[in-house]
Amino acid sequence: MINNKLVVGITQGDGNGIGYEVIIKALADARILDSFTPVIYGSSKVFGFYRKQIHNLDPVDTFVINSAKDARARKINIVNCLPDNVYVEPGQSTPEAAKSAMKALECAVSEIKQGFIDVLVTGPINKRAMSAEGFGYAGHSEYLQNQFDAPDHTMIMVSDQLKIGVVTGHIPLKDVPSTLSSERILRKLRLMKASLQRDFGIDQPKIAVLGLNPHCGDGGLLGDEEQQIILPAVKQANAEGILAFGPYSPDGFFGLGNYSRFDATLAMYHDQGLAPFKALAFQTGVNFTAGLPIVRTSPDHGTAYEMAGRDEADPQSMMSAIYTAIDIFRRRQAYDELQAGKMIERPSEERDRRPGRPQIA
Repeated sequence: MINNKLVVGITQGDGNGIGYEVIIKALADARILDSFTPVIYGSSKVFGFYRKQIHNLDPVDTFVINSAKDARARKINIVNCLPDNVYVEPGQSTPEAAKSAMKALECAVSEIKQGFIDVLVTGPINKRAMSAEGFGYAGHSEYLQNQFDAPDHTMIMVSDQLKIGVVTGHIPLKDVPSTLSSERILRKLRLMKASLQRDFGIDQPKIAVLGLNPHCGDGGLLGDEEQQIILPAVKQANAEGILAFGPYSPDGFFGLGNYSRFDATLAMYHDQGLAPFKALAFQTGVNFTAGLPIVRTSPDHGTAYEMAGRDEADPQSMMSAIYTAIDIFRRRQAYDELQAGKMIERPSEERDRRPGRPQIA
């Protein structure tokens, strides 16, 4: 922290997309720097290029540094991770942009491991382009799980209206049924409960579980995954004290607004959860990776090449990602302090109940 303000690391993402534009717009109001200290991982040169493309914007106060440990309060700090000859081609998918996105991410991860930044907010990337350059992961979440040796993770899309997690993430739709298992669903429910309690301050979260097939399989007529895989997972979760309900047919569940009756929803695959989420909360939605020892969020949109360099991108999702990361970090602190207090109190209580000690009414 700097002056008791969190240091927020922000990766540029794909430099040919809208990442820089939404970052610059999100940080443009100087009053926002009263809340936290931003550190951008990327290039001051590219930052300057996109700053010139944005109209009707107040001057921004930047400070170029070699590491977040040198960051200054009330400045937009930029860690130059990229070579001076970095080239920008707005709207184009290029190997150079993919490599730059990878380099910025690696730099930010290294610094959060060293404690130089408190939370990580990632700019949108082109997964296909990065894969072609040897990234080796389906996305940010999988990369971060590996970097921090996390046993599991799940993507939770967050907004004021709803929270949606997914059992299977960035895999082809044809592979979803064979990937599902009761144990996999159960692991995600355990992880979601823990995250909802620690990261979102919900003491006894209620989680809705969606089915896989149309009409939840219609009693086996349209598929039996609901009866053979999903329902057993829900029952086992209940036996473990997890308030899980379902499975529910997704069309009616979202069409009737039933998601509002629950603290979170668990979808079976990516688009089953993200399509309704983005329809309801695209402008302010946030992608949060639950299960990591660090706090990582990102805006809920992609590179949007068609808008790059045109001063058309909306920064609301990036702003939400920044503030959601800060809120989760603070809640984790409070939760961990509370749990530590309970651990200290418990041995004292046990001593007072030992045989031979008078009980105090």
